Amino acid sequence: MSGLVKPKNYDWKDSNLALFGSDTEKSVKKDAAKSEPAWQGSGKEVGLQIWRIVKFKVTAWEKSEYGKFYNGDSYIILNTYKPDPKSDELAYDLHFWIGSQSSQDEYGTAAYKTVELDTYLDDAPIQHREVEGYESTLFKSYFPKGITLMAGGADSGFNKVKPEEYTPRLFHFSGSGKAVVVMQVPANRSRLVQGDVFVLDLGLTIYQWNGSGASVFEKNKAMEYVRDLKLGRSGKAITTEVLEGSAGFSEEHPFTKALTEEDVKDDFKAGVIETKPQLFQVSDASGKLEFTKVKTGGIQKDDFKTHDVFILETPTNCYVWVGKGASPNERNNSMGYAHNHLMKTANPLRPIAVLKEGQENQEFRTALAA
Repeated sequence: MSGLVKPKNYDWKDSNLALFGSDTEKSVKKDAAKSEPAWQGSGKEVGLQIWRIVKFKVTAWEKSEYGKFYNGDSYIILNTYKPDPKSDELAYDLHFWIGSQSSQDEYGTAAYKTVELDTYLDDAPIQHREVEGYESTLFKSYFPKGITLMAGGADSGFNKVKPEEYTPRLFHFSGSGKAVVVMQVPANRSRLVQGDVFVLDLGLTIYQWNGSGASVFEKNKAMEYVRDLKLGRSGKAITTEVLEGSAGFSEEHPFTKALTEEDVKDDFKAGVIETKPQLFQVSDASGKLEFTKVKTGGIQKDDFKTHDVFILETPTNCYVWVGKGASPNERNNSMGYAHNHLMKTANPLRPIAVLKEGQENQEFRTALAA
């Protein structure tokens, strides 16, 4: 897929995610976490739970909508699992997901509430930051049918609009195997590329356009998507049509005529690309909090010292490792340092995972072996 389309006049560097894990967030008390109705019963059984932030409140997301995310919203996702099937012990991965059009207040609340849920679960979860279009492999694995990225907020769904008044929506299908991602893009003909598949949803009519170089995975995913759209509009006379290659490019074809929306360009300026893993240390041993580069490449477990916080940056992920002996100041500012550092790189929106010493997962161990 082409990646995240950043809205005009918006700078991710202004993101208040730098406050995630700060003294403000860490001041959340267990009693406050217990008083949040949304957390009651969470993490008790194996499975996935998703909440959406609505006007600063945590609301349960419909299970039928799992895998669908609106770019104007922010979400909290908790995956509860058993590391050892023979044991009753539970483990957790806790994510907050940020849509590209989500307001700072919304994703700031999602970050804050993620810390609160972590507190509710006795600091047991591994915490993750996910950004639209840059989701981690782990996050994607929760949704066997793939992820669908929708424009707008959840309240703008089809069930709120009459089909005959429906605003055209264009969906881009890109990837292979189970990794096909569905992203809503501006309904502009410049978005069509021969290597992928697109579905144009006009409400009562749905077109599937297969580029000449599209994969069978993309075509099959689009067919399933169109089928689900029709099922969701029971009682309506829905017409579908599949277009191949150059078909549909005629100026008089309804498919082409419907592609009129103004395109939105990604004006993000990329920074320096680093292909080798890098290790940074967050330490206040000198009397002031310092962020120092330790080494590039050849990073081993022995490079991580229990009295500090370390940030491991790879080309695709960023890990914040919190030593058992790290000071409160080091722990509280580690996510902020990781966030600020990534803002200076070519891929600032890559996933961030916060791992406490002894909590290292397979992805982290694999990154060390790279």
